[in-house]
Amino acid sequence: MPLVTEISPAGRDLLGIATRIGEEIAAPHADDVDANARFPHESIQAMRDGGLLGAFVPERFGGGGCSITDLSLICTELGKHCGSSAMIFAMHQIQVACIVDSCQGLPYFDDLLAEIASAGRLIASATTEAGIGGNVRSSICAVEYDGEKISLRKQASVISYGAYVDDILVTARRDPDAAASDQVIVHVQRPNLTLDNQIDEWDTLGMRGTCSVGFELYATGTVDQILPRPYAEVSAGTMLPVTHITWASLWLGIAEHAVRKARAVVRAAARKQPGTLPPSARHLATVVGQLDRFRALVAACVRDYELARVDPAIGASMAFTIQMNNLKLLASTDVFAIVHASLEICGLSAYRNGTEFSLGRQLRDAKSASLMVHNDRILDHNASLLCILKD
Repeated sequence: MPLVTEISPAGRDLLGIATRIGEEIAAPHADDVDANARFPHESIQAMRDGGLLGAFVPERFGGGGCSITDLSLICTELGKHCGSSAMIFAMHQIQVACIVDSCQGLPYFDDLLAEIASAGRLIASATTEAGIGGNVRSSICAVEYDGEKISLRKQASVISYGAYVDDILVTARRDPDAAASDQVIVHVQRPNLTLDNQIDEWDTLGMRGTCSVGFELYATGTVDQILPRPYAEVSAGTMLPVTHITWASLWLGIAEHAVRKARAVVRAAARKQPGTLPPSARHLATVVGQLDRFRALVAACVRDYELARVDPAIGASMAFTIQMNNLKLLASTDVFAIVHASLEICGLSAYRNGTEFSLGRQLRDAKSASLMVHNDRILDHNASLLCILKD
């Protein structure tokens, strides 16, 4: 696998499509998606039609063959326009990456990758479960076997955009006798998938279009729908780094959008009084510096993950896990700080809804960043690793 450090030709084409979707479709509907906490049908359908949902599927299956570098840039672009649409795109690509990295060469999953590319199948994950206290490395539900047939039932406390998906990757114990941490991932899809007894409503502060409610999940299938690698390996090698990179990238897009508005306000003030430095200009200089640091952080971690895909020993190291965890910790605090500072620069025009400088939605979306896989949980994980990591 070659090292990729810059956007590929295919990635550049899809980035252009993402820009068009963001400007023409996602942005015009973003406020309505937010106000009504509704799924962003328009932007997701446009991503499906434009081939974005198959972006990470290898070219031999008809996909875009994008790299992680490409995905990062696309997430950032979508994040500028609608945080919910960008988050759904990111979460979908995380699941695709798990299949790409673990399942190529298996007929069932090769066919699935081709379908994702050709039909734009939307995939979610069901890793959380009622009764485990947010610990995704533990499962109560288990895969049940009847010869080659399987079934599972899970009280999934959160399935982001679950009511709108075609497929779900579900974590479960390997079998009813397995330990809680002996987990596998099972691919399930409609019509052999039902989601009943919705848990609560999705009326949140931000990321309202992700519609992340819980369900009682029941699915049937065959043994070839179980990913061949244990969940622990898939999580460490693919799910964790791709999650932190794509999330940080879309948060970067939210931050860039906010700073763009702050710059416009300061430049307008400067034009009104030529030769006089607006009082907010110094604050703008500070926030632009924060944004540059944020960009550099994301770019460095994308580069290092590309290296890890070439040399798996890098990705298997505790130091790499700590680095990816730190990306999430830093990016999730940076995005809120930058959007908040931009709102302060713009003043009441950003505080009010319905103006060209409004930043209420972006501020609320940014606040979700530290809560999605709570930063305290990640800090505890890093602290545990640092206690045993040698210099």
